[in-house]
Amino acid sequence: MLNRRAFLGAGLAAASAAQAQQPRKPNIIAILADDLGYGDLSCYGNTRHKTPHLDRMAKEGVRFTDFYTPMPFCAPTRSSLLTGRYPFRTGMTGNPAPDAGLNFGMQTSEITLAQALKKQGYQTLAIGKWHLGHSGEFLPTRRGFDEYLGILYSNDMRPVQLVHNERVVEYPVAQSELTRKYTAKALEFIEANRARPFFLYLPHAMPHKPLAASEDFYTPDTPGDLYSDVIRELDWSVGQVLEKVKALGIDNDTLILFTSDNGPWYGGQTGGLRGMKGRSWDGGIRVPMIARWPGRVAADVVTKELAGIIDIFPTAVAAAGAEVPKDRVIDGKNLLPMLANADGKSPHEALFAMSGAQLAIVRSGKWKLHYRDPGRDGMLDNAQATKDWVDPRGPDGVTLIAQTEQARPATEHPGVRGGVAGKAMLLFDVEADPGEQRDVSDSHPDVVKRLKGLFEKLDGEVPRVAPGQPGSRRILRLKGGALRYDLEAKP
Repeated sequence: MLNRRAFLGAGLAAASAAQAQQPRKPNIIAILADDLGYGDLSCYGNTRHKTPHLDRMAKEGVRFTDFYTPMPFCAPTRSSLLTGRYPFRTGMTGNPAPDAGLNFGMQTSEITLAQALKKQGYQTLAIGKWHLGHSGEFLPTRRGFDEYLGILYSNDMRPVQLVHNERVVEYPVAQSELTRKYTAKALEFIEANRARPFFLYLPHAMPHKPLAASEDFYTPDTPGDLYSDVIRELDWSVGQVLEKVKALGIDNDTLILFTSDNGPWYGGQTGGLRGMKGRSWDGGIRVPMIARWPGRVAADVVTKELAGIIDIFPTAVAAAGAEVPKDRVIDGKNLLPMLANADGKSPHEALFAMSGAQLAIVRSGKWKLHYRDPGRDGMLDNAQATKDWVDPRGPDGVTLIAQTEQARPATEHPGVRGGVAGKAMLLFDVEADPGEQRDVSDSHPDVVKRLKGLFEKLDGEVPRVAPGQPGSRRILRLKGGALRYDLEAKP
């Protein structure tokens, strides 16, 4: 018969043994490029520059050909990545911008991926562009992240200032060093947390305008290829992360996802898709996506199955062995079953994307319906694009390397232009016509009817009147140095 001490000892030993038998929760690394085009990586057909590390990641995992963002803009996509919900549910149908007086943020009732994983014992870090609110209750450290380092909005919005947690640590900012600083911080975090599960959210600043590369990657002897320099440095950064998890022996315990928040600005490439950032043509909303997790995600697979950024939240939560919140609609789906084998099928009947506060398109199988008029192909009209356009924001901070090499709209439109004119109810077979040139709605009325029904079902959940965000008619030249946005520089 066991005495009390022996009984307790046996119980503790059994508990320790049971805990030792439990599989380790995987680390999750989500890397998000800013304005990276569908055709900007060599594994997606780019020939202007090579991306060997991302190509290797694709070879060791699953590369998506039909992966969508929920809107062709920065902040709404980020809200969907971190919540699994379409932007109309999160209150993020536009971009916060301190220099335009747009000082809103993602609803505090939203549950972020960081908050969900914290409950599972994860250490959490966000590095880079946040863009879900730049003050008070909207800050990353109030939304589930143990630590934050980065710029709280786009790197062309004033004031450009590097923030650590809730304090400005660098102003003005040397933007050419951002990718290197973010990478160093990521490696430090991975090293420090190798023995416990962690969530690293790494939304890079690049290749959002203004473009900036460190001196190790900038090639002054070949002027005009600054975009390539930036992409090569971004690829290097991914390679550093891949090598670190391998060197630490946690490769098989780490799910790594790489994608972009929307299509490219001028200077990037859409890989033959029509339009660009800011437009609901596929050039604005179809983006690269690579998933890698040795032993759990199939290797050397290219999938044409439909998926989107809304799927990252439920996929990561499932990988951690948890369940998505039951008190709200989660639009995304768990992709792990699909990723596990080469023939995995999409969990979606359809995916949707927005334009501003309105639902705009539905994609189902090979069909895409523009329920609303997608407008012109570019962000600037022809009169603006053909002159020597000057960015009204202009670069802020320490002088950038190669300011004269910033992309020119007149000559560096990233996507296909032309084809059928924009109007409501355009239908495209995007497998046969990825450039969205030929409207086939008249010859497929049954498809239009089915997609229209899917669209209108979800559209019924979209608020009819979106809350307005009053802003400034001009770009304010704000000064930084503190987390306040009322200090305007005087000429």
